[in-house]
Amino acid sequence: MKKNHFVWGCALAVALGMAGPMVRPEVGLAQTKQVITEKDLLKFTWVADPRLSPDGRQIAYVRVTVDEKKDTYATSIWTIPSAGGSPRLLTTGSRDSSPRWSPDGKQLAFVRSVEKDGKPAPPQIYVLSLEGGEASALTTAPAGAAAPAWSPDSRKIAFISTTNAKDIADKQAKSDADKPKESDVRVIKTAAYRQNGEGYTDFDHPSHIWSIELPSGASPAPEAKQLTTGTFNEGPPLWSADGTRLYFISNRVQDDYHQPFDLDIYSVGAAGGALTKVADIDGPVADLALSPDGKQLAFLGVLNAKPIRSYNQPDLFVTDLKPGAVPKNLTADYDYDIGAGLATDQHSPRGGRYTGPLWSGDSRSILVVTTEQGRANLKRIDVGSSRVEDFTKGDHEVVTYSATPDGAKVAMVISTPTNIGDLFIAQGSSPPTQLTRVNEALFAKLNLSAPEEINYPSFDGKRIQAWVQKPPGFDPAKKYPLILNIHGGPHIAYGYAFTHEFQWMAAKGYVVLYPNPRGSTSYGQDFGNIIQYRYPGDDHKDLMAGVDLLLARGYIDPNQLGITGGSGGGVLTNWAITQTDRFKAAVSQRSISDWTNFWYTADFPQFTPFWFRGAPWQEEADFKARSPITFVEKIKTPLMLVEGEADLRTPPGAGGELLFRALKYLKRPVVMVRFPGETHDLSRTGKPAYRIERLQHIVNWFDKYLLGKPMPVYDLPKVVEEKISTYK
Repeated sequence: MKKNHFVWGCALAVALGMAGPMVRPEVGLAQTKQVITEKDLLKFTWVADPRLSPDGRQIAYVRVTVDEKKDTYATSIWTIPSAGGSPRLLTTGSRDSSPRWSPDGKQLAFVRSVEKDGKPAPPQIYVLSLEGGEASALTTAPAGAAAPAWSPDSRKIAFISTTNAKDIADKQAKSDADKPKESDVRVIKTAAYRQNGEGYTDFDHPSHIWSIELPSGASPAPEAKQLTTGTFNEGPPLWSADGTRLYFISNRVQDDYHQPFDLDIYSVGAAGGALTKVADIDGPVADLALSPDGKQLAFLGVLNAKPIRSYNQPDLFVTDLKPGAVPKNLTADYDYDIGAGLATDQHSPRGGRYTGPLWSGDSRSILVVTTEQGRANLKRIDVGSSRVEDFTKGDHEVVTYSATPDGAKVAMVISTPTNIGDLFIAQGSSPPTQLTRVNEALFAKLNLSAPEEINYPSFDGKRIQAWVQKPPGFDPAKKYPLILNIHGGPHIAYGYAFTHEFQWMAAKGYVVLYPNPRGSTSYGQDFGNIIQYRYPGDDHKDLMAGVDLLLARGYIDPNQLGITGGSGGGVLTNWAITQTDRFKAAVSQRSISDWTNFWYTADFPQFTPFWFRGAPWQEEADFKARSPITFVEKIKTPLMLVEGEADLRTPPGAGGELLFRALKYLKRPVVMVRFPGETHDLSRTGKPAYRIERLQHIVNWFDKYLLGKPMPVYDLPKVVEEKISTYK
């Protein structure tokens, strides 16, 4: 099924032989631990989308692993007792996801894509009886089905599908010869016509809400019924408490890119019919949750500020389900990010994660994840008073979670800097109890260490939080090479979450510094928005202040400084090497070097003044002053440019390709590494083999220019060198 996403905004986001192997006692024997490698990615296991059964006794979750032979990811559904015990494989497919318990607890719905002619077929909804037997397909939608939602009586499932009338007619055609031939020429009529990871938008296949009854006994499943129609997309459905209506999110404005992003809440009858607008704020909304008493909806929302800001902090809202109700912002006075996560390369590459509201059984409070200064924890928010209290605490990231209908038990996936993520259960005021240890066998062999948190004043006194990942066996009396690693976004944050890239770089002998400069989330609205119309700029000074701090500590070699970053971090990498020659090597990933080019070619139209006050021809001087390509002649640092050839968010032609051509003209050391078919999400969800090769190239480049190691792969062929020399 071709996805239609509702997004809140775009994301701009050789060992040295160090001494002292660590030893861990194992049944009386000493076992030497190994350093982590780039290829350990192939052995990682991820836990995603945990779902508690209605009685709270079982948790169904998605287990994600690497299928090395097919160079992709396999997903299966497992269960584990919430009281603890051994996990059990529940489904046998390799592309199973979205487990959803029926309200009566007797069945489990999930989404499965089977392989057909060597390719994944459109996903369909399957149902598995927990009394025994095999799972059976419930839907046969030609364009696929997703986001299953059970009716309160467990007799129906609502879902979304992009299937249209033509798809159904084609399916019913007797043969392919009966299907009319269609042109593949695209007539583009709107500025928003493609999306990173999805490709060209198919305007003939908007996402609509459907419903299907479960079969009775051995009878075949009835035909699914389409409940919504038209040219606009609808988000995943949510049933009303009495099962008479379905709530969903949609934007019913044509060519909405001419104004700030907005999404509203609607409802439709369980049998279809006219739509009703339920709630409207000036901004986008997400993640609907119905109160147990059926009287209120909770949701996440972002209020559009006036004047427009580049960063608007998300909040938690509640609205009564009655005509004329005005949504209430419960977190207007809470200056952190609701429903947000941390920047890492190890969120599950498949399987999904929920970060929206969870109601208490008495409908008086709501649990939701928030990020505060590099930590992501669950908070309990009182609906009446808006009081915010800790539900979980710690230096970690609560990645995703669910609860029982009465809110008594909460299942969650928690990640730390030394653990990708495991399943935990929490009840009452007791700390969460760990249920799984999916990577324990691998990680028990690896020499991993937690990073050091540092805080330092920047040039203007602003406090900057950062982390330092040190090599195994770190000795402060020695001198180490440094890699400054910059997050993307730019409105996102590093923090206490596992990041393979940092551990791998440290294992190769580098000290890794990863700061949250101004513009980062989790430090309040003002800190996040301060870079609007000044990006890149003072955030670069924040980064350099962190480098200077580590140099002052004495364990960094000032002649071995490297810098890298992706997306927004690629922008700052490009900028930094036009401002200073202190870095001896740089790796810029999926970056922007020319803001004008980016304005014209990115997948989202920038028709509102988020980052620039006007279009390029209106603000030519500002676009030029903030574009690294303007100052390309100042670049002396050897530069590697990493690009995904299918990246529509920061197209190569707006970033690496421009710098590569310019630096080649200037005869400066530069290479470009291009990954076929990869999108802006290469480092997070790309093909496993490409993710590994990306890491290898990054560290190889630093090894070449910081450590002086030969890397023939980046040298020009000899015949080319000879030809160039004849023209000097």
